[in-house]
Amino acid sequence: MHQVHPMLAQAFALSEAGRDAEALLLVNQLAAQGHPDGLFTLADVHWRGTSVPRNVARALELFGRAAEAGHGMAIRAYTNLLANGSAGKRDWRGALKRLAEEARGDRRRAQMLRLIRAMDLTADGDPRSLPQRRPISESPEVALFPRLLSAAECDHLVEVAGPNFEKSMVYGIDSPDYVDPIRTSDGSTMHDLIEDPAIHALNRRIAAAAGVAVEQAEPLLILRYDVGQQYRNHFDFLPGAENQRMMTGLVYLNEGYEGGETAFIKADFMVKGRKGDALVFRNIMPDRRADPMAEHAGLPVTKGVKLLASLWMRERPYMP
Repeated sequence: MHQVHPMLAQAFALSEAGRDAEALLLVNQLAAQGHPDGLFTLADVHWRGTSVPRNVARALELFGRAAEAGHGMAIRAYTNLLANGSAGKRDWRGALKRLAEEARGDRRRAQMLRLIRAMDLTADGDPRSLPQRRPISESPEVALFPRLLSAAECDHLVEVAGPNFEKSMVYGIDSPDYVDPIRTSDGSTMHDLIEDPAIHALNRRIAAAAGVAVEQAEPLLILRYDVGQQYRNHFDFLPGAENQRMMTGLVYLNEGYEGGETAFIKADFMVKGRKGDALVFRNIMPDRRADPMAEHAGLPVTKGVKLLASLWMRERPYMP
């Protein structure tokens, strides 16, 4: 079991007591000594913007230094950030070289590397081709991409999401996200630090199917619906948002459950994809107003468990 450095333990205690400035001083002192845990904790502070203004470039530098000092979580986080570019510096080829080294002693990193090597990608990690688009509806604009993800890719998303499921939140424009009875699923967000190179390549593929740049996408969300759980009638449109949710991509990650169809209420049709199928639809009209025909629901699951990946894509690059 990893033992916490005494200075770091003291810093955590000070922070719990509301003495953040003193806690940060201790973390800085430990990081200045080159201690891996001190460097990683300071990187996390800058990444989250706790006690200091958020500075992702500084966080990336510190994650890199912690990785060089041998911190396991920092090694993975630094590679992930290089792959997805969310800290402002994307180096796909460099990330893959690092991943190949990590794969020698890490089962999951080896799994990622195998997945990526099986993908048909450009040198920058973009898909060379996509499955044939199958239009379903013009109003709303809905299309299906059969087998956009392989079974192994779906399984990887479920495995990464597994330990992090919690009650799904509904996005608040002028308030924190909140739990709402409209949505009774459990969710796991693939935020930037855990968006590994394989997941990033999948995000690029989903975004390409929607015809947008991956930079416009929010973090991928993995949803789990048990029997009776559902997402009642709703729009993905965000009232008042300056950077609107223009497109939605849903990927069906499993089969063998009953119920759980994606129903478009006003258009009066339902879709239930096979494992790996992606449903892509537009949420707004040319004048940026919500498309009333895009109202939809995830119907209740009546047997088994439904697993779904959801990627919301904005009009412009997304900044959390």
